[in-house]
Amino acid sequence: MNLILLTQSTTPVIGQVAWVLGMIMNGIFYVIDFIGLPNIGLAIILFTIVVNLLMTPLNIKQQKFSKLQVKMSPELQAIEAKYKGRSDQDAMMAKNQEIQMVYAKYGVSATGSCVQLLIQMPILFALYQVIQRMPAYVTKIGGTFRVLAEKIISVDGGGFLQDSGVETINRTVGMYGQSMTNGDLGNGIIDVLNRLSSVDLATVAEHYDLTQLTYQGRLILSNDTTRGLIDVYNNFLGLHMGDSPSDLIKAGMAAGAWGIVIGAVLIPVLSAVTQWINVKLMPQQPKSDNEKANSMAASMKTMNMVMPLMSAWFCFTLPAGMGLYWVAGSVVRSIQQVVINKHIDKMDFEEVIKKNSAKSAKKMEKIKQTQERMNAYASMNTRNIQNGKGNGQAAKPKAVNTGGNAAGSTQPKGKSMADKASVSTNTGSVSTGSAKPGSMLEKANMVKDYNERNNRD
Repeated sequence: MNLILLTQSTTPVIGQVAWVLGMIMNGIFYVIDFIGLPNIGLAIILFTIVVNLLMTPLNIKQQKFSKLQVKMSPELQAIEAKYKGRSDQDAMMAKNQEIQMVYAKYGVSATGSCVQLLIQMPILFALYQVIQRMPAYVTKIGGTFRVLAEKIISVDGGGFLQDSGVETINRTVGMYGQSMTNGDLGNGIIDVLNRLSSVDLATVAEHYDLTQLTYQGRLILSNDTTRGLIDVYNNFLGLHMGDSPSDLIKAGMAAGAWGIVIGAVLIPVLSAVTQWINVKLMPQQPKSDNEKANSMAASMKTMNMVMPLMSAWFCFTLPAGMGLYWVAGSVVRSIQQVVINKHIDKMDFEEVIKKNSAKSAKKMEKIKQTQERMNAYASMNTRNIQNGKGNGQAAKPKAVNTGGNAAGSTQPKGKSMADKASVSTNTGSVSTGSAKPGSMLEKANMVKDYNERNNRD
């Protein structure tokens, strides 16, 4: 299936995730085309629902963490107040240990939310790539643009696209036509055609006489009598998914099509409203006496108010298909949030804390046993290796019989390996007990000293 592969995202990780999501989008479009509804708007909605359902486990974990964080916030604030004004090392270690105990009590990780976001970020970026590059991932849409690109190449190699004299076409070529000058002319032309508005695409079609081209026996571009495949694919409730709401409003007002104007206005408005609802459904942190926490909460509140406005602006200027994706995604996430909130509200947190406390106790017991074994091992090795060392002076040399078990041998039976190692079998000298840097003796001494200091504390 060697179809327009170079127009797909090649960004590391994001490109691979986009390829998987592209397979899902291609499958969805194949199904709706099979039942006679080949529509990009419908495909985007279904695609958004499917992907969000697949991400439900991640969303549940993230929302559960947020809900539990609100419930354990009073305990964390109490710890912060307890150690307020103390910055010595012992206080910081004790504070961190108490905080870790609270997290263990509720069965969540302090880095849990960050991990969930790190997993979701490549997926979210890949979603944008698939929707922005539909011809690269959806076979039928890509096939229609491929026919147009081949005709354009046969006429002038895309010369008119690169120097059309039309500002909007030139701007689109400058933003998305890099492949045209990098040796991949066909894919570069497809990237440009996919992002042209319907008005600019009609200008290009007229120049290259593209209105008679067909794909799989169907007309690609509309003419005076027949509706083309691209219009069929892009038309959703009267709105062209390839045009931005700002362009749709201008065209609708010029033609007196007020239904198009209203629909175009609704996309950015709904995007802002649904995202604002998302924010309101999220668990909110309670106020505390911690100035730093309150400052962060205020900054987050401001960001939550600004983001819906920003999304409205983006949806006003980007293609309507992208705005439709944002609206559909916000609606799906709002429904998920309501369900997750109800599920978490029904949880018996006393039982959750009891189970997590038991798990934490078992884990701490294992850590304690492991530490005791290491302490015993370190003490044994340090004691054995230092045998024969006294008052910081070298031990008295011992004669060693190198010729066997002759009489007078001072090598008694039952000596430990450490004692044997302290005697030189060649010169008769003994070790002073000093540890070489990086040796096992040095490491054992360090562990022993650390444990002795802790025991004294």
